[in-house]
Amino acid sequence: MPERKPRLLGREALWEYALKILAGRASSVGELREKLRHRAERSGDVDDALARLKDHGYLNDRRFAEGFAAARLSNEKLGRARVIHDLRQRRVAPALAESTVRKVYQEVDETALIEDWIRRKYRLAGREGLFSEDKDLAKAYRRLLHAGFRSGEIVRALKRFAKDPGLLDSFEPPEEEEL
Repeated sequence: MPERKPRLLGREALWEYALKILAGRASSVGELREKLRHRAERSGDVDDALARLKDHGYLNDRRFAEGFAAARLSNEKLGRARVIHDLRQRRVAPALAESTVRKVYQEVDETALIEDWIRRKYRLAGREGLFSEDKDLAKAYRRLLHAGFRSGEIVRALKRFAKDPGLLDSFEPPEEEEL
């Protein structure tokens, strides 16, 4: 069956489409621009629609980034690096993503956040068997790194939870992978 191309939209229909997208889920300017670009009859209509949305207060990257970062912190308890990465994926400017996350996380104790994350993710594991082997520590380290926490903070937190904290004295963290 041939792939069906979306119907191209004129200026007003593109405006309605943009409103429908924003009603369903908040978007950054970059995300919305990409979606509209695929549906617009004329490329100039995309910029017009985005300008109208901004004028009406429906589209604001700073407000979007603040809400997104606050939600990721309060709901998922993720680290700074992960939230910055996710904002960049959502096409928020890197400088705005970093400054917003710095602001949202300014009062956050990252060590406490890591400890809460470990307690949540490993709540079913018995305290005695938690991180008893190098491979368990390495796996937890990778998971915490992927959750956006910094290496030094991860190792300090893992020492408090490891059955044998001495294992971490010789622990060589795996290569830090790019989120």
